[in-house]
Amino acid sequence: MANTASARKRIRQTEKRTLRNRARKSRVRGFIRKVEQAIAGGDKSLAQDALKAAQPEMQRAATKGVFHANTVARKLSRLSARIKSLGAAAQA
Repeated sequence: MANTASARKRIRQTEKRTLRNRARKSRVRGFIRKVEQAIAGGDKSLAQDALKAAQPEMQRAATKGVFHANTVARKLSRLSARIKSLGAAAQA
């Protein structure tokens, strides 16, 4: 257990930050899940709308340090490529 007042304060801050980060990470995963479901359903416009809603949330998580910036960039790139391929498959 922490002995100094500053150490006790750091514990309190860490607990708050952990809860906040856990909520943010869960929220981002929920947005990604909606995009994945739209892609699986084959609905390109729904998938594009879901990605448009997910993108700022994912970028915010990267800014706050919940996810690494490159991880977010990679996920966004892969999701948008999969959405783009939906249109190509429908036209062929």
